[in-house]
Amino acid sequence: MAAPNYSFEKRKRDNAKKAAKEAKRLRKLEKGVSSSQIIVQAPATDGTEAENDAADTVADESPASS
Repeated sequence: MAAPNYSFEKRKRDNAKKAAKEAKRLRKLEKGVSSSQIIVQAPATDGTEAENDAADTVADESPASS
């Protein structure tokens, strides 16, 4: 009887793990696409409005503490 080839069995297990991991990644990616479509449809901003609002909030709070 031939000796078991453990490296071949390990390679088969590793390939099965990689295939399962890739399938899970694709499922998550497909699930994320549906929710990201909502974000893409929202109006795009360059982020300056949020920065200005944050600066205004900080400026409004500082005189009140004096």
